[in-house]
Amino acid sequence: MKKFTLLFLTVFLFSLFETTSAQNGTKTITLSDIFGKSTFRQLGVNGIQSMNDGIHYTTIETNGLKIVKHDYSTGNIVDTIFNLRAYNLSNIKAIGEYQFSNDETKLLLTTNSEKIYRRSSTSEYYVVDLIKKTVNPLSENGKQQLATFSPDGEKIAFVRKNNIYIKDLVVGSEIQVTLDGKFNAIINGAPDWVYEEEFSLSKAFEWSPDSKYIAFIRFDESNVSVYNMPMYAGAAPTHPENKVYPSNYSFKYPKAGESNSIISVHTFELASATTRKIDIGNETNIYIPRIRFSNDPSKLAILRLNRHQNKLEILFANPATGQSKTIYTEENKYYIPEQQFDDFQFLSDQKHFCITSERDGWNHIYLYDMDGKLVRQITSGKWDVTDFLGYDLLTKRFFYISAETSPLRRNVYSISLDGKKKERLTQNEGTYKATFSTNYKYFISNFSSVSTPQQVTLNDANGKLIRVLEDNKILIGKLNDYKYSEKEFFTFTTPQGVTLNGWILKPANLDPNKKYPVLMTQYSGPNSQQVVDRWSIGWDDYLAQQGIVVACIDPRGTGARGEEFRKMTYLQLGKYETQDQIEGAKYLGTLPYIDKSRVGIWGWSYGGFISCSCMVKGDGLFKAGIAVAPVTNWRFYDNIYTERYMRTPAENPKGYDDNSPLWFASNLQGKFLICHGTADDNVHTQNTFEFVEQLVQANKQFEMQLYTNRNHNITGGNTTIHLYTRMTNFLKDNL
Repeated sequence: MKKFTLLFLTVFLFSLFETTSAQNGTKTITLSDIFGKSTFRQLGVNGIQSMNDGIHYTTIETNGLKIVKHDYSTGNIVDTIFNLRAYNLSNIKAIGEYQFSNDETKLLLTTNSEKIYRRSSTSEYYVVDLIKKTVNPLSENGKQQLATFSPDGEKIAFVRKNNIYIKDLVVGSEIQVTLDGKFNAIINGAPDWVYEEEFSLSKAFEWSPDSKYIAFIRFDESNVSVYNMPMYAGAAPTHPENKVYPSNYSFKYPKAGESNSIISVHTFELASATTRKIDIGNETNIYIPRIRFSNDPSKLAILRLNRHQNKLEILFANPATGQSKTIYTEENKYYIPEQQFDDFQFLSDQKHFCITSERDGWNHIYLYDMDGKLVRQITSGKWDVTDFLGYDLLTKRFFYISAETSPLRRNVYSISLDGKKKERLTQNEGTYKATFSTNYKYFISNFSSVSTPQQVTLNDANGKLIRVLEDNKILIGKLNDYKYSEKEFFTFTTPQGVTLNGWILKPANLDPNKKYPVLMTQYSGPNSQQVVDRWSIGWDDYLAQQGIVVACIDPRGTGARGEEFRKMTYLQLGKYETQDQIEGAKYLGTLPYIDKSRVGIWGWSYGGFISCSCMVKGDGLFKAGIAVAPVTNWRFYDNIYTERYMRTPAENPKGYDDNSPLWFASNLQGKFLICHGTADDNVHTQNTFEFVEQLVQANKQFEMQLYTNRNHNITGGNTTIHLYTRMTNFLKDNL
C-alpha cells in the first residue's frame, strides 16, 4: 500500500510541474488581486519544528489555534500538543510563535506582538505546562522581548526596556539581571538598530548549556548620533496625540563614518548573582556580531570583527573568569560576508566546528577542531554554498544548499566527512529550501520554479519523497482561469565582456510585429539575486497584461557567481551596477519586439538608488524611471552596511561622491517619479529630500509621492495599493 501511495505522489508532483506553465484563461490580473485580495498567495506549512526524537515534528494549525504533532515517516497527525480552545484565554486570539523547553514538557507562546523595527518586537508571552495543563503569563509587568527557556527548562530569560530579566518557573519569582538599561543610551541583551538591521541579529544573549550562566552583549549607544522623524496624526493607524502638533521620534542611527555603540560582553552567574565582564580586547572600534556557547559550558564563542569588516576572529571565553583566547582568524582583501556568522556551527561530536569561507574564491564549508586547527575543506568547486544545514554525526554527512547547477537555482546536497561522496538530494530544476529533523533522518523541502507554485514535501535524508504536505492545488486551479505569461531566462554579454543573467516577461498576446515598451525591474545590491528560478505572480505580471514588457537583469555585484563577481563593486557601490543596467537597456532595445525609445527602469531601496543613478547617468536612454525609498548618497546610510562595501567617507571620498546621484542631478533626462515613507527608519527620507532639492536647483521637473508615517515597506491600510496604482498610472502616462 505504501509503495502505491509513493508512486501516486511522485506522478502527482510530476503532473503539477508539467501543467502550471503559462495559462490561456480569460481572466486578467488586477491590482486588487495582487495587493488586496491576495488571490495568488502561496500556501505553506506554518511553524514547523522538529521534536527531540527526530521522528516527529510540530506545526501550527487551524489559523493559529492548535499546535499539532506529526509523524515524519508518514506526515500524519498523531497528536494535538496544544489547543487554544481548551483554555479560557481571552487575551490570546492566536498563536504567533512557539518554542518548547528542552524536555518538551513546556511551551512558550508568543502573542499580541508589536513591531519595533524589522526584526524586533515586544510581545505577550505565555508559559504552557503540558503536564499540569496550565497556561500563565510570563510576566505581568509589561510586554517582553526575546523570551527564551533555559536549557533545564526551569527558567526563562527575556528583555524588557533594555534590561535582562529572569523568570524562575519553579518558585515564580522574577529577577532583574541588569539595571542600567535606558532608551537611546544602554541596551542589554538586545541589539541596537544597526546590529539588528545589518548583522541580522535579533537576540544578544545566550544561556550556557548547563543553565548556570547567561552571556549577553551590552550596547552603550550614548555617543551615537540621533536621527529624528516627525510623526503625524495619520490614519491606519491613527495617532490622535499628534492631531495638531506632530511628535518627534528620535533613535540612535550611526551613519557612514560616524560613532558606533561601544560593545562589551558579560556573563551573569545565577547562583551567585554575579556579573563579569569578558575580555574581548582593548580596541573599542569593533563589532561583536554573534556570541554562542559551545556544547562545553566553559567555552563561550565570541565573534569579533574589525570596523573594516575584513578580519574575523573567534574567541573562546570562560564565563566564570572572563578570560578569553583567539582560536580562529580569517582575513579577506574585501570583506567578510555576514552569512559566515550563522554558518559558524559547533558539531555534536563536541570536538569540531564548521564555518564557511570564500578563501578559494567561492563560498565553501571548512571543518576545524576545537583548538582552531583546520581539519579539511569539506566542499569545493566553482560554485557557492548558499546555506549550511548541519552535520549528522551518525552517518557522518554534511547537508547544505548550493548553486552548483546554476546561479539561478538551488538544490539540497549531502557530502561525506572525507568529502569523497556527494549526493544531490533534490532533483527538480528550481529553488529549494530545507529544514532537517533533529536526527537528520528527514527533511521538509519547499520548492518552486517559474512554472510551479510552492510545493512543500516531506523527504527522507536521501531525498526520497514520503508525502506532499502542501501542493497549492487550489492556487493552481485558479491560475487556469487567468491569461498570463511565464518568465523566460536569458543571458547577454556586455561590451565590457561580462555575461549577465536576466529574465523577461512578455504580454501573453504579444504580437511579434508590434513594438512594446519595456520596464526594467532590479534590486542590484551586493550578493542579492532577482534572477532566480522561483514562482511568483505580482505587479510585473499585471504590467505585462497592460502591454508592458518587464525585464530583470542581475548586474555585477550580485550573488551565487563567486567572490570576484560578487565583490567587484567594492569601494564604488553603484558604478558597475549602473553600467550593467544601462548596457542591459541597450541590449533589450535590440530585441525585435521592443521599442528602444520607450525603456523605463524602477527599483526599491538599493534598486531605487540604481534607478536614480541610471536616470542621471543614462544619457537619455531611459524614457521614465521610478525610485522608491532610494539611497541617494551613501553618506546618509548606516555605517555597518555602507562601510562593509565602501569603507568610511574619509577613506574613500571619491567612491562616495562619484557614485552619488545627488551630484549628477543636473543630468536628469526623462520622466521621473520618486516615492518615500516619511517614517522610514532604514533609508531615511533625507535621501529623497536632498536629491529632489538638487533637482529643483537644476530646474529639473519630477514627480514625488510621500506616504505619511510609513516605514521602508510603505504598508498599512490602503497604502500599498495606492503606491502601485500611482506607479502604474505614471508608467501608462510616460512610458
